[in-house]
Amino acid sequence: MTTRVERVFEIPASREAVWAAISDPETRARSISVVTGFETTGDRTSIWHVSLPIPGISRTISVETEDIEVDEPEYVRFVGRSKAMNVEGEHTLEAIEGGTRLTNRFRVEGRLPGVESYFKRKLDGELANLEATVREELDA
Repeated sequence: MTTRVERVFEIPASREAVWAAISDPETRARSISVVTGFETTGDRTSIWHVSLPIPGISRTISVETEDIEVDEPEYVRFVGRSKAMNVEGEHTLEAIEGGTRLTNRFRVEGRLPGVESYFKRKLDGELANLEATVREELDA
């Protein structure tokens, strides 16, 4: 079973300014409530330390992430892999009158029981956190 969510929001800032916030892997990581730590491991790679409140997962898991497609300042796609789950995220930026439309798509495929159901309940809220972080970064 795979959990998918799409969320679109409009930010009253230029596409370049929104790009600066959304293309930063650390900004994306700290937006997610279950991410407890973050390490940059390369130009497009990082490790997210994730603590999921799911029975049977009593420790923090490491999710190796990589930006696999980048078309500045319009699009970034990244993947994250771990023993517990695989994650794919996309951010598409479109200049609109008065700012930028940011379309976010996420897909989570759990490898352990409970991971998908957790994200099915929580993923939309995590994207709301992302929106709040981008707005905070841009003071928008």
